[in-house]
Amino acid sequence: MPYVTKIEDIQAYITKFSLAKTLWLDTEVADWSTSKPRLSLIQVLVEPNNATHESTCILDVLDRPDLAADFIAKIMVHSHIEKVFHNACYDLKYLGGQQAQNVTCTLKLAKKIGKQVLGTTNLKLKTLATELCQFSDVDAEEQGSDWGRRSLTPKQLHYAAMDTVYLAAVHRCLLEKTDPEAVTRIFDMASNGTQKFKPKADPASLTATKVRVAFECPRLFYLHQKFGGNTLFIPTDGNINFGVGNAFHSLADAFVQLALREPQFQALMQSNADQLQVEEVAAQMQSLFYQLKFFPYLQEVSQKDPRQSPGLLKVWTGLQGLIKKFAELLIKNRLFCDAKTVIQKTFVTGDRKLEYVFTLPDGTQQRVAGEFDCLVYNFELQQQCVIEFKTYRPIDPSAQLAQVALYSYMLWAKNKIAVDSAVYCVLPEFQEYSYSWKQLESTVHQLIPHKLQQMQQWLMWEQNRLEPPPSTLEAQRCNICPQYEKCQTYFAVGDRSTTSDGGAKAIKPPIVKKIKLPEPNADEVGAALVDTLHSFKLGVDYQGAVTAPTFIRVKLKPHPGVKVASLLNRSADLQVQLGLANPPLITPQAGYVSVDLPRLNRQVAHFDHYIQPVYSSPTEPIKIAVGVDLNGQLIEADLSEPNTCHFLVGGTTGSGKSEFLRSLLLSLIFRHSPQNLKVALVDPKRVTFPEFESMPWLHSPIVKDTEPAIDLMTELVDEMEARYRRLEKARCGDIKAYNQQATQPLPRIVCIFDEYADFMAEKEASKELEQSIKRLGAKARAAGIHLIIATQRPEAKVVTPLIRSNLPGRVALRTASEADSTIILGGKQSEAAYLLGKGDLLYHSGAGLWRLQSLFAEKVTLPGNA
Repeated sequence: MPYVTKIEDIQAYITKFSLAKTLWLDTEVADWSTSKPRLSLIQVLVEPNNATHESTCILDVLDRPDLAADFIAKIMVHSHIEKVFHNACYDLKYLGGQQAQNVTCTLKLAKKIGKQVLGTTNLKLKTLATELCQFSDVDAEEQGSDWGRRSLTPKQLHYAAMDTVYLAAVHRCLLEKTDPEAVTRIFDMASNGTQKFKPKADPASLTATKVRVAFECPRLFYLHQKFGGNTLFIPTDGNINFGVGNAFHSLADAFVQLALREPQFQALMQSNADQLQVEEVAAQMQSLFYQLKFFPYLQEVSQKDPRQSPGLLKVWTGLQGLIKKFAELLIKNRLFCDAKTVIQKTFVTGDRKLEYVFTLPDGTQQRVAGEFDCLVYNFELQQQCVIEFKTYRPIDPSAQLAQVALYSYMLWAKNKIAVDSAVYCVLPEFQEYSYSWKQLESTVHQLIPHKLQQMQQWLMWEQNRLEPPPSTLEAQRCNICPQYEKCQTYFAVGDRSTTSDGGAKAIKPPIVKKIKLPEPNADEVGAALVDTLHSFKLGVDYQGAVTAPTFIRVKLKPHPGVKVASLLNRSADLQVQLGLANPPLITPQAGYVSVDLPRLNRQVAHFDHYIQPVYSSPTEPIKIAVGVDLNGQLIEADLSEPNTCHFLVGGTTGSGKSEFLRSLLLSLIFRHSPQNLKVALVDPKRVTFPEFESMPWLHSPIVKDTEPAIDLMTELVDEMEARYRRLEKARCGDIKAYNQQATQPLPRIVCIFDEYADFMAEKEASKELEQSIKRLGAKARAAGIHLIIATQRPEAKVVTPLIRSNLPGRVALRTASEADSTIILGGKQSEAAYLLGKGDLLYHSGAGLWRLQSLFAEKVTLPGNA
């Protein structure tokens, strides 16, 4: 009988239970006879044929509403899991209420049959267990014990565990009298006392590599799944090295095994850590590996096929870079380990094959498998890191991020240890992409389930059916696609439309012409920038570059004696010398100076790539999509948090402010049902929200004039005060706590106020609006009311200090002046004046300033109207 008390263990059990077809459930409640009952335990049985208490799992959720909410979100609201209770009306008060789907109540089943037919004294669970199922020594005394105390007694735990055992037995007896086929389906199909966790949909297993391909191009993923073939995009600079990948991976494994086994490698670590030099140790390791493994391997392969020799010389170049990287890590770890154990403790060995079953937004499951290349431990960071080797430089680092995020997440699910990730691109020269566990976990939760569901749908497509898998959104990829010709002919046959008489008419799909688009080479851009600064007698070292959707961020380290201010003052000079359409944004960072140079071929962050319509429970955080960061990761703001509960948004004409507000609004309604979310819209321009005029999420008709706007804000103040009276009566600190115990949860209200400046021209109107915003900004968060105030004229007389002090969250798109930027972002932050427009924005969160690209929703399709 597992009695689970640790938060991470409870979360793991909940995830496991979400794969079941049937669960037998019960609850124990503390203070049940008072006005403030508290859920204490959730008992779960998954093995219905085991009649002992050892088969029940007991989750301790006393005063842990977040765990109860997780149980509701992952289990109670999903219709593919049958949830069996005895008195469901009572238990559902604490486990989802009307949200719960596919619930079976054995008390109702017993009432339909009748106690006379059943031959029992009454229909209580303990009575049915004793008189119908012949259980003996049934304990009924502990029911009234104190379930709020900790620790619980062994007798209490035994009582709690046996309730689900009795429940399963009673359920079976009742079904035998009413639905014998259900007995076979639910009970008799379970083998060895263990219910088989089988997903509703069970397509072939996908792999982490296939997920990467699906991110790059859905059609290439489809063709590879159906017909095989190459899936690597071939850059025009020839940095893909075909035919060397398998050899490199095999030899990289051999190096790790030799290092672990051979005493000569251990001997290289004998010196004190501060005396070890990376270049010297790396050279010795390379020499050892060349003598012991690589040269014999080269001779053997060359004798069989001399044509492979040039490829193997490339492999050796890549191995030299990898060995140097490993030497660097070993020397760092030597500070924490002795020479005898440092290699064994650095390289984590064991089974590298992974698998995990993801629950998808539609309730089905999808198995994902994978095999990572290498796992190491970094003692300085006290963190494991899973490494993926590439013998080429990736065209799309964000797709690589999805692949390694899956490896890290599956490792975490297996060992319950957070794991960082890195991609080592060893050819044409060594380059590393590193990702923290926080980035990886967020990537999986935000993107992977939706992508897996899309992949399932794409694989169901057949020719002559509508809506084939979409083509890649990066048209230039088609120029370098290894299956371009097959893609054009295969999907040209499949894309069809319908004639006026209902017949199918073939149509010609959009053919992507092979036009050479300038693809930015970040290293070349960085080198040109460094040379230009050197011509100004400003010495800097190049620290790498990152390509974002709209700009390239170059990281520079000023030489000693070079002042940061001298770099900041060179923006106009760099614009002229480098031929830029816009001046670069130069910002001091921790340890370097970033220079953001605008891209010639800026990319679009499409809304449907990042957000899919999946409703959350009323107790889950309410988040808005802010934008996509340098790594292609969606950054969101939680409106229930104090620092981001209300927002001030500013941006001039052409900055993308209206599109930002529309994508923000869509991110809310795609995730929250009309019952849990209401939206108040103020649109004086009358063109920002036309598609939302009749949506069920509206709190009231869209406001377009001054007087209705004042009335709306006054109404929201009154609603806030009324909610606080409710919270006080229920003795709840905020709306989340209230909704966790309420049978009728309160919906959150988000007011999006476009072009606030239009209402500030009239003195009386401005005063009333300002006072309402002040009151809402100061108090409304806990009541579940949130403000998003936007303007294209962030002037001091419009956005007064009173307004600014009550709107903690800030988003600045391009502003008309540095002064406008400082009003939006606060302090001396004038950077918004140098943004590129069209969704390029700065997000001020706490002490940090993020440069993001807003999502773009090309076509607004509300959930349920697709």
